[in-house]
Amino acid sequence: MSVQSSEKNPSRKQRLQEKQRRQLAVVDTVDKAEAKVRKAEFELAGAVAEAVQVFGDDQAASEGLDMSVEVIRRLVGMAQEEAAGSDDVAGAL
Repeated sequence: MSVQSSEKNPSRKQRLQEKQRRQLAVVDTVDKAEAKVRKAEFELAGAVAEAVQVFGDDQAASEGLDMSVEVIRRLVGMAQEEAAGSDDVAGAL
């Protein structure tokens, strides 16, 4: 007669299911964080585009914001793309 322990070790299937559950939870967390980063990047792009208008041009905004002109231009481009995209959506309604 064999004696069974009251604390049975999890089966391979259970261990795999737990590993997959943890992996999916981590992927979900990363997806949510990426969405927050994209949102923050678009907010930054809008603020930089406004700064370019206030400072007069991208060079002056670069100096005033202590950002490279390349970064300023990339962010202004993002803001323009976002504005064009929202105009397309508004026009479709």
